[in-house]
Amino acid sequence: MIQIKEVVTKKDMKAFVLFPFELFKNNPYWVPPIISDELSNFDKNVNPVFKHADAHFYVALKDNKIVGRIVAIINWQEVKELGKNKVRFGWFDVIDDMEVTKALLEKVYEFGRLHKMDHAEGPIGFSNLDKVGVLTEGFDQMGTMISWYSNPYYKEHFEKLGLKIEKEFIESVFPFSNVKPETLVRASKMVKERYKLSFKTFTKSNEIMPYVDEMFKLFNTSYAKLQSFVAVSPEQIAYIKKKNISFINPEYIQFVFDENKKMVAFSIVMPNFAEALQKTKGKLFPFGFWHLLQAKKQSKEVVFYLIGITPEYQSRGLTAILFEGYYNAFTKKGIKTCIRTAELEENHAIHNLWKNFDPKIHKKRKTYSITL
Repeated sequence: MIQIKEVVTKKDMKAFVLFPFELFKNNPYWVPPIISDELSNFDKNVNPVFKHADAHFYVALKDNKIVGRIVAIINWQEVKELGKNKVRFGWFDVIDDMEVTKALLEKVYEFGRLHKMDHAEGPIGFSNLDKVGVLTEGFDQMGTMISWYSNPYYKEHFEKLGLKIEKEFIESVFPFSNVKPETLVRASKMVKERYKLSFKTFTKSNEIMPYVDEMFKLFNTSYAKLQSFVAVSPEQIAYIKKKNISFINPEYIQFVFDENKKMVAFSIVMPNFAEALQKTKGKLFPFGFWHLLQAKKQSKEVVFYLIGITPEYQSRGLTAILFEGYYNAFTKKGIKTCIRTAELEENHAIHNLWKNFDPKIHKKRKTYSITL
């Protein structure tokens, strides 16, 4: 018999976080989170996303053993500002048992109907900055710290239970050797001169901090036209600044300014922490922190995380300035491989940015939805 239990105690929450460690313990492609970070992310007294989002955490039990988990989420900012009466579900993991998946999803639907939502979608997180989608191709490819890994039967369960594909995403990879600097340098020089732009990067994390608020304001502006976009709040910006910025190599955060010193473009790239996270086994101590620092310094792979360009400068070639900056930084670091995170398959504009680097799609993922 399947029992669904809501997570309410700290002990239960830790068990919720630890379940995928058991589920994927023999999987060489799964990348574990840092347990303390995950617990902090789910703490309603710590993560400011809960100022405008409600979430309920559930585990499925068989014979008193956890066999599945899910989070039911309503982002009220999304509901009120975008008019989307949607209940989200995320952090979905389960054994290969359709009835367990069905029981977990029913809790999501129940939560949605209680608040008069008209459809459910997932897997997605609390906001646009969280992980997204269930893996549908690329099960033999290493994950990243900013994506969920999924067993092949996850999507099969969703489809057999009547959920329909909502959004499709692709992830791709290309060798750094595919980047030809001559074209970048020429295009970058021309764009900077034409629009009187300047480029800025850093060598120390504390030099970046004064620009982070402006960067996320630009992020909100540049993505505002996407129909599913919810702006990042000032509280979330402060939370991200404190939690994440110091772990990114300062030379991997780059800005472009106009002649009035206004930020018009930014980009964030991260070292690939995947193998280091596998070595940590979810713990920073005693040696996990050291593994992450080594990856920050020595990883020969990078993950492209965010790029934002203010609307009036989109389609004017500013990416050439950013890519020239990364070419110089990556050359110094001896980078071998560039990885792109999940991007909407229909977003042809973003795909066109990368076409000259001849990227190869190595993973696909989807979100699924159902009418309540």
